[in-house]
Amino acid sequence: MTMSAQDIAETAEAYKHDHRDVNGGWLRPAVFGAMDGLVSNFALMSGVVGGSAGHNVIVLTGLAGLAAGAFSMAAGEYTSVASQGEMVQAELALERRELERNPEEELAELAQLYVERGVEPKLAFEVAQQLSADPERALEVHAREEMGIDPYDLPSPLVAAVSSFTAFALGALLPLLPYLLGATSLLPAIGIAAVGLFAAGAVVSKVTARTWWFSGLRQLVLGGAAAGVTFFLGGLIGGHIG
Repeated sequence: MTMSAQDIAETAEAYKHDHRDVNGGWLRPAVFGAMDGLVSNFALMSGVVGGSAGHNVIVLTGLAGLAAGAFSMAAGEYTSVASQGEMVQAELALERRELERNPEEELAELAQLYVERGVEPKLAFEVAQQLSADPERALEVHAREEMGIDPYDLPSPLVAAVSSFTAFALGALLPLLPYLLGATSLLPAIGIAAVGLFAAGAVVSKVTARTWWFSGLRQLVLGGAAAGVTFFLGGLIGGHIG
């Protein structure tokens, strides 16, 4: 079967379908931030409650945990993504120099990659030769094939930081809400945190292969275990220093 350039373009356009954005740099920090904010602040507050702290101390602890955690997550995500981007840029600069200094060797290297994937050697060389005609396109192809990255679609450090900060703050706010509204018992916080943990896990299932109930239960169990352990430790330590 042979197809003309027009046939290929028309068929590809008719079959075109969209995929979710998995490289934007916001999904992982947002999910991790929300989970971490909810679990860590709920566990932190549980530990303080276990130590028989008063209402004001619990609220202050929750607010401090929210603020400190959100800024820490944002700073960590920004630094992590920025450092990764800088490393990628360094590798791209190295690859660009190699393309300028050793074009024939780089051409052969690209052709060999296609040969290893089942393309006939002659055709593989012709494809590599055409792709290498434009220096910028050649760099993009080598980056994709050799490093598995798209040099024009790198995650944004700022997007990652903002996503992480916002998600952590929202997650950390949930177990704190009842106390801000005047609650004097941990029970309302437990209820809200449980619903939040299950819901967060269920939402994550939308971008994974897991079922919503499995992801929700898994997050609920992990978060509950963390809160239970810190509540026990808070009571144990509080009883000795009270």
